[in-house]
Amino acid sequence: MTGIAGFPSGTAFVVGASGGVGGAICRALAREGSDVVLCYRSNAEGATNAAEAVRAYGRRSQLMQFDLQDIEATRQAVADAVTEFGKVHTVVYAAGPVLPLKYLSNVQPAEMARFLCGDTLAFFNLIHASLPALRASRGSAIAIHTTGLYRWPPKDGLSVVPKAGVEAMIRGFAREEGRNGVRVNGVALGVLDAGVFEKMRASGDLDDRFLQATLQMVPLGRLGQVDEVAEAAVFLASPRSAYITGHSVVVDGGFHL
Repeated sequence: MTGIAGFPSGTAFVVGASGGVGGAICRALAREGSDVVLCYRSNAEGATNAAEAVRAYGRRSQLMQFDLQDIEATRQAVADAVTEFGKVHTVVYAAGPVLPLKYLSNVQPAEMARFLCGDTLAFFNLIHASLPALRASRGSAIAIHTTGLYRWPPKDGLSVVPKAGVEAMIRGFAREEGRNGVRVNGVALGVLDAGVFEKMRASGDLDDRFLQATLQMVPLGRLGQVDEVAEAAVFLASPRSAYITGHSVVVDGGFHL
């Protein structure tokens, strides 16, 4: 069955479905007619709530718990999704750890290694495990990354450096897998009024002074919303963007300008 956005039969496979951005992407995919496999590492409650929202749109949902650093578990999760739904037409990488704001000079090598493994390597593991399924469906992969790649935010190196690897792989996989009908794109987000940013505000890593200073650099003069990120991600995943690959849409209110 083809949905509103033209998604084919099969399912979307969303990693990071328990978070604010990932959950919004799951809801948007379901609204546009796609079933969704919701993948999470530790936040079962968030993933369950997102799954209920998918079902409220009349779509099938399935929860899967695994760690992207476990390559065998990641491969098995993708294989299980293919077995259950027939195809995986979309893979979304919306995972991202809550991270401290530090100048690079204050980041210890072991700390940087941990975030590189938890983000850059995690994305590689996901795409590596998903390629057979995406080639079979001639599908699409979407990675959520950061506008910090285009305008360096102070003390944000633990986000920007790993995401630079993710963005490089978006272009690399797009270049190499186009011959197999696979598209790979990204969404670069700015500061949002939800998700990881809300957790950072709660922990004190983001205070009101920081947010006000950031807003002064945003031409639209406001924080972004997770649904705005989701709309961009679903567009890039859908057949409506069938001739777009290796590209990142920047959803940051103009912060990068």
